[in-house]
Amino acid sequence: MNIILLGPPGAGKGTQAGHLVETRDMVQLSTGDMLREAKTSGTEMGNMVADVMARGDLVTDEIVIGLIREKLSGENKGGFIFDGFPRTLEQADALDQLMSETGQSIDHVIELRVNDEVLVDRIVGRAEDARKAGQPVRADDNEESLKIRLMAYYKQTSPLIGYYYAKGMLKQVDGLAEINAVQTSIAAVLDA
Repeated sequence: MNIILLGPPGAGKGTQAGHLVETRDMVQLSTGDMLREAKTSGTEMGNMVADVMARGDLVTDEIVIGLIREKLSGENKGGFIFDGFPRTLEQADALDQLMSETGQSIDHVIELRVNDEVLVDRIVGRAEDARKAGQPVRADDNEESLKIRLMAYYKQTSPLIGYYYAKGMLKQVDGLAEINAVQTSIAAVLDA
């Protein structure tokens, strides 16, 4: 089973993907993780990624699709979780084409819905708690950075909600519920 997790920064996509990896033997495909891994891999694709990143340029969709193609050809017991990809309609079309070429499909698109104000309060509060406990805090876990990341998400990624809704693939889950409740809601979608 292959799924896409959609939701703004801080909605819990990474947390929920990690749970699915543990409980369903799925493989999480996080573009950020794949780029960091490729950069140090020494492969032809990895060298291309390292070169682009060293110049400070954005990695092209073609490169990201190439990395995903490599991952799709690897071991896949429980399916793939696309986390952070696609981000645009062009990427969604490219992913559809890639899945078709590899004889696979996207089975579910799950949107973790959130209230932006509550989300910002939650992330900023979590960062303050971590700071007080002497734990590391992401540099962009502050109100200003989070609002910029949310704006980018809504400009680029929110059109995907309508795209997948029109295809009859979109399921919505309350991303601000307790972690266990979100896990239960996602399991209900996957087991339906």
